[in-house]
Amino acid sequence: MRDFKVAFRQYLELEKKYSAHTVLAYLDDIGFFETFLEENLGAPLLDQVEYGQIRSWIVAMSDLGFENVTINRKISSLKAFYKFLMKIKAVEVSPLLKHKSLKTPKKIQIPFSEKELEQVLSAIEYPLGFEGIRDKLIIDLFYATGIRRSELINLKVKDIDSASLKVLGKRNKERIIPILDVIKTQIQAYLLERSQLEVLLDDGFLFLSNKGVKLTESFVYRLINKYFSHVSEKVKRSPHILRHTFATHLLNNGADLNSVKELLGHSSLASTQVYTHSSLAELKKVYGSAHPRGR
Repeated sequence: MRDFKVAFRQYLELEKKYSAHTVLAYLDDIGFFETFLEENLGAPLLDQVEYGQIRSWIVAMSDLGFENVTINRKISSLKAFYKFLMKIKAVEVSPLLKHKSLKTPKKIQIPFSEKELEQVLSAIEYPLGFEGIRDKLIIDLFYATGIRRSELINLKVKDIDSASLKVLGKRNKERIIPILDVIKTQIQAYLLERSQLEVLLDDGFLFLSNKGVKLTESFVYRLINKYFSHVSEKVKRSPHILRHTFATHLLNNGADLNSVKELLGHSSLASTQVYTHSSLAELKKVYGSAHPRGR
């Protein structure tokens, strides 16, 4: 069975091209399930597991206080594992074939307001030199393009041209995003400062630390949280909220859903529609004030 897990890891890394963090999360979930089997159900082989045993694991996790969203994520890892076992013909049918995900409450992501964006880009002081120019560009680029945090830190200098940037998204799907003139100017200023760093250890990547190395996802999260804490009292201040803000503000100002979908790199409209609740609220406000029956 260890061979199956090794093969699954190689499949995730080489064929699916998942990040090391994602691969580790999948393997941790499968290991957690395997430990449950060993401690509670006599350690049946993973390729001989039945749904009733998985159901017992779900109940045990619920009894331990795991939230449904966490349980669903662990089951998703297990589904991927059994899908792989079917692919290599180690099992004929996945024991999770008829499993239905547990219901989870929909969390509404509250975007930053246009005023908060204006304040963070124009009203607060940034450090002088390379660090300040880089930090402000990162915030503005998130807001102007809606790219994901992982996409931003993996941008390379060669991905930028005079009118657009090339982004490598989920499942290695490439997309081209137009950039505003104000962003072009900021990029030029940043590249000038970047060229004067004493060391460029990760020369190809666009965004670097003061020591010349590629930024980490945690660094970018802390950066966004730090600057927005000056202008916003929202509980969640993250790169994803900036992505959500990008989409919401476009929709509020008349952009069509399909265009926003393409800019975000979504594979279906269903993914993009989660961003429409704020634009609908704005539309309702305008409708209520403009319609004769609403006055």
